[in-house]
Parts: sequence; C-alpha cells; structure tokens
Amino acid sequence: MTGEDERVPQAAGPVNVAHGKECGMAKKLRVGVVGATGYTGEELVRILCGHPLVELTYASGKETREAKIQDIFPYLKNSVDLPYAAFSFEEAAARCDFVFLSLPHTVSMSVAPAFLKARKKVVDVSADYRLKDAALYETFYKVRHQDAANLERAVYGLPEIHREKIRKAVLVANPGCYPTGAILGVLPGLRHGLWDGSAVTIDAKSGVTGAGRKAEKSLNFSEVNESFKAYKLFEHQHVPEINQELSGVSGRRTEVVFVPHLLPVNRGILSTIYAPLKKKITGEELLSVYQREYAREPFVKVYAGGALPELKNVAHTNFCDIGLRVHEGKRLAVIVTAIDNLQKGAAGQAVQNMNLMMGFDEKTGL
Repeated sequence: MTGEDERVPQAAGPVNVAHGKECGMAKKLRVGVVGATGYTGEELVRILCGHPLVELTYASGKETREAKIQDIFPYLKNSVDLPYAAFSFEEAAARCDFVFLSLPHTVSMSVAPAFLKARKKVVDVSADYRLKDAALYETFYKVRHQDAANLERAVYGLPEIHREKIRKAVLVANPGCYPTGAILGVLPGLRHGLWDGSAVTIDAKSGVTGAGRKAEKSLNFSEVNESFKAYKLFEHQHVPEINQELSGVSGRRTEVVFVPHLLPVNRGILSTIYAPLKKKITGEELLSVYQREYAREPFVKVYAGGALPELKNVAHTNFCDIGLRVHEGKRLAVIVTAIDNLQKGAAGQAVQNMNLMMGFDEKTGL
C-alpha cells in the first residue's frame, strides 16, 4: 500500500494497438495464452473469445496436436478458429501484442523475460512474480528465482489495492485464488485499524480445480467425492502472499493463520475469517466500513442484513461476495467471502488486469 487511494476505477475508452482487426474506432488487441489447456488456460480462452476488444491469435500447450483449440474445447466452435501447438516463443511474439502465461509455478520466470524484451505486456497467472522476497519464493517453491530484475518491477495484480500501478504495468503477477478471497475479506477492517492482522485466522475451502488439471491420485473423483479434508497446515505457498499484501496495507509485519481445505466440488472458494476486534463495534458499524470501502469496486459485493455468500452465488462470475457478522460479547468479527477460483481467483482477474493495463474499462468481457 503506497498511501495513495488506488481503489477508484476511472472510465477509459479502448486504446489503439499496433495490429489486429478493426473494432469500431480502435483495433482489436492481439492476445495469446501460453498454457491454454489447463483449467485456468481454458477459462482464459473462453473469456477472451467473447471479449469485444481483443482477438485471440495464439494458444499453446505441452505438445503439438492436429486438433485446433475449438476441437479440444468443442463449445468454442464458431467462436474461434485457431491451431493448437507446443509453445514457440517466436510464433507467439509474432502473433501477439499481449500474453497470458498460464504455466506451472517455476516455469513462467524462464519465459516472461523474452516477451518483455520483445515489448509485449504480460500477465503471469503463476506464482513466479507474486512474492517480492526471492528468498521466500525459494523457501516455498523449492527453486531459486531466475529473474530478479523483473520480479522487482512486477505489480501484484489485485485491483482493489494496486489499480493505478496495474494501469502503468508491463508485467502483472496475477494473485493466487486463496489470497484473493482472503485479502479482500480482511482488508477493510485492517485499513481502519479494527483488528490486528496477525490475530486473524482464515479458514478457506476450495474446489478441486484449484489444484490444476493434472493426473494425481488424491484429486481423482473417487478420492475426493464424499470426503473433505484440510491440507498443508502452516506451509501452504499462499501464506506468504497473503502476509505480504496485508503487511503492505497495515504498514507493519502481518502474519495470519491460514488453513486450507479441499471441497468435493469443481470450482469455488469459501473463506471464513475470524478477526478479534480491538474495540467494541456493532455489526451495522462494521458493515458500513465494508460498504464504504467497496462502494466503487465493480467486482466486490457486500451483503447487508447479516446475509452470507454461497459458492453458487459466484460460480462462473468475476465477483467476490462478502458477508459479515459481529459477536459483540466476544468482540469477534466473522467475515465470509466467496469467489470462483477460476474467475476472480484466476482467469477473470487476469482479464480484469489486462483491461486496466490496456486502458479498457476493466469490466469489459467480464
């Protein structure tokens, strides 16, 4: 947090780009998705195919296939006609002006520098540019960071905190899914000094698509169905990300307790946040703080009257829904947030960031 109020969206018309098809007075932005067949990559492709100001001109995966992208995902037929091949930097750079990297953690940092050198704007959906502390990255991701220069200039892509920096960025680190719901839930009370961030406990539950599209026994239907479990207590890779951003807001070191769980559902994250209050405050007073904080945020909805969000309310949307209550006797606030982990938690937020970076209205296509 810089101390500047970066929360207010400013309307902006589409900018002219160097290449692409005409779209009214402006040309369509040529965009590519590197890693298009993972869950997030697929969601990016789907959103971008319906975006009125962009043209999807490149999509790649692990291997070259004879099938086109619309054959791999049949619901895209009549929306796009695009070959699908193994990643080629030369081809991607020639066909795109803007690139989404939907690659596994530890891979993007070997790819992003070349796109940036070629003067392409990049949104990285992996964790490679989220943590500013390279040593912390190595601790949680078990590899040394290879791109310190770009790590320093990357902007953390949570618009509700860093909107103005995102507008000026050439490289945006798209937030993790768990941190998005957690940070947005804690943020207003922390900004207003209502609780100590290090006293906050976040109990978060995610659908299985949050783990990515990969063959792993623990993610098989028969292993997940009719079950529910906690995992990675005190060692989840999203913990330092949450702490980093909340510390920036509070101006002091903040370390939350974060406990993730795996839900037997396809998509969505529900986070229940427990925040001991520093002073006596009513539920209506806390609600007023949240409503003022997010009044002009296009993708945050604060529920009134003690209502609480559910996953079904945010599925397939870019919204973060927030509900809250206060136990006045215990001086405890409970905040519940719900997001779609593939939308506001990944691909939708990535497109929101692209819109800001390119001077489009940030709601476009979402």
